[in-house]
Amino acid sequence: MCHTRELAFQIKKEYDRFTKYLDAKKVSVSVIFGGQPISEHIKLLQKNPPTIIVGTPGRILALAKGKHLDLSQVKNFVLDECDKMLEALDMR
Repeated sequence: MCHTRELAFQIKKEYDRFTKYLDAKKVSVSVIFGGQPISEHIKLLQKNPPTIIVGTPGRILALAKGKHLDLSQVKNFVLDECDKMLEALDMR
């Protein structure tokens, strides 16, 4: 999870670089952030859920509260630039 969509796309690019050495059928990465219709993200999660999600707090929270994003199987959780998220009241 990161605080801006720009940073989310940078992180996804790095994952894409690393995952080219892995089995593409087992590892998939998607970016989820606000500013797009949430219905697009819901379709993505229902149709072909990614193994790695890079997202912003607001959209991740909305999908989890709406029960569209199942967090029960999460094995690792990373907060990038956590201090920036804690500074912003709306991201806490």
